[in-house]
Amino acid sequence: MHKFHEVTTQLEQALSGISYENLDISDEVKEQVELVLAQFRRAKVRVDAHDVELYEDLLSIYNKSNDAAADPDVLRRLAKKLQLSGISELMQESLALHEMVSASGGDPEETFEKMSNLLKEIKDFVQTENPKLNAHTIEKNLPPGGSGQATTDINHKTLVIPDDFRCPISLELMKDPVIVSTGQTYERSCIEKWLEQGHGTCPKTQQKLSSTVLTPNYVLRSLIAQWCEANGIEPPKRPSSSRPSKTTSACTPAERTKIQILLCKLTSSNPEDQRMAAGEIRLLAKRNADNRVAIAEAGAIPLLVSLLSTPDSRTQEHAVTALLNLSICEENKGSIISSGAVPGIVQVLKKGSMEARENSAATLFSLSVVDENKVTIGASGAIPPLVTLLSEGTQRGKKDAATALFNLCIYQGNKGKAVRAGVVPTLMRLLTEPGGGMVDEAMAILAVLASHPEGKSAIGAADAVPVLVDVIGSGSPRNRENAAAVLVHLCAGDQQHLAEAQELGVMGPLVDLAQNGTDRGKRKAAQLLERMSRFIEQQKLAQAQADAQSHLSQSQTQQPQPQSVANPVDS
Repeated sequence: MHKFHEVTTQLEQALSGISYENLDISDEVKEQVELVLAQFRRAKVRVDAHDVELYEDLLSIYNKSNDAAADPDVLRRLAKKLQLSGISELMQESLALHEMVSASGGDPEETFEKMSNLLKEIKDFVQTENPKLNAHTIEKNLPPGGSGQATTDINHKTLVIPDDFRCPISLELMKDPVIVSTGQTYERSCIEKWLEQGHGTCPKTQQKLSSTVLTPNYVLRSLIAQWCEANGIEPPKRPSSSRPSKTTSACTPAERTKIQILLCKLTSSNPEDQRMAAGEIRLLAKRNADNRVAIAEAGAIPLLVSLLSTPDSRTQEHAVTALLNLSICEENKGSIISSGAVPGIVQVLKKGSMEARENSAATLFSLSVVDENKVTIGASGAIPPLVTLLSEGTQRGKKDAATALFNLCIYQGNKGKAVRAGVVPTLMRLLTEPGGGMVDEAMAILAVLASHPEGKSAIGAADAVPVLVDVIGSGSPRNRENAAAVLVHLCAGDQQHLAEAQELGVMGPLVDLAQNGTDRGKRKAAQLLERMSRFIEQQKLAQAQADAQSHLSQSQTQQPQPQSVANPVDS
């Protein structure tokens, strides 16, 4: 602000020194210059108190540490003065910020981070103060059959989206997260718009992009879906317009000819030719995206599906692994499903070699990232053999089975199937195995299942409370969060689990989690602490009533009885 007034003074002095009579300018231009000069003179002698307040408010938020809470009154003034009262205005401001950083040509990392955080603070405040801004989104995301009360509850308690789930450009919850060449993740539509405007840098880091290829971030998408479910809303659907247009392969004619020769061998009556061709296609599909597109375009997918039922275990392994590699391409997922591959993949998962079973599980995970495929795969009988692989597979097999089960159980209809297949006892064993290396995966699946009635019942019957209390006390931040989420479901309407957790000393770890955990972990810990406090008060009240009743009974027992007077007997 002070610099602005300095510049204003300098411009006023410069214009005041102009000798108009020595310049060949028209009267109209002279009037314009005099008008501007008059404005500068007025500005020089007047300091707007509102401008000073705006400057000080901006500076206080801009310079605050990440841990410090922002003053709501300051945020309210900023939102009003900067006219950032709606989501569209905030998004436009965010895009403009990225444009400015891109054009700066310097190293604006710290400045950009602070300005981005300032926008985020304002956005969070605006959404909290005006929950109806996102009413249409909330209503759309409510579970089917949700009551009007549920809508009210959600509208009055705006969820705080974790920073990792927000697009750095739009600051919104990501629906279709993709990774750019620098490793940063963005919402697909936002980064596509950025690239279409001719930018060749990463918006967040300002590093030059070595490629404009956008890779779907399936892991983050699954985490977002889990977070949405844990907070009672449906996972965001990817807009159909964001899906990439049909890709064409850049393979040379010679490479396409080679693929055609291999396809002919797939249909050969010679088992060795089939095995060799399936192995070659497996390697080609692994090598690059162009190969994956070209192999699918050549018609390989139905031929590979037919080989899933071959008695030759090696050919079967090559075929399912080739389908896994082809499924990395987004467009190929639909072709694999429509070719009827799922029953064959499930059969390999049940009876194939260990490597084939592992790759079958990985294929089901890859296909299940498309929401509608979760239903198809769950209905195909895939969940019981995945649970079996989770229990008895190699370390890699357990990991593949766990990721597939986690993704499939995001769909509510698959949770009961997983519970009935015996997944809960297996998960509890994985949680307590010394050096098993499966705690993260097991805890994440339990957190998804706990929201289902059958899942809650099975977890409670598996004597899970001591394990959950231990994880809350000494687990990783994500595992502590998930353990608290499971315990919240178990303790809902069940004082037995509350009493058990209290006796195991959960209060201390919960207090620590409420102060130092993740955002979701803090919320879950706060819920549990509130229930624990109510439970302890009820215990004290019940004990006081019992003591009073006991004291009353003792008093009545100790009262002296009236003595009877014997009639004198004549001697």
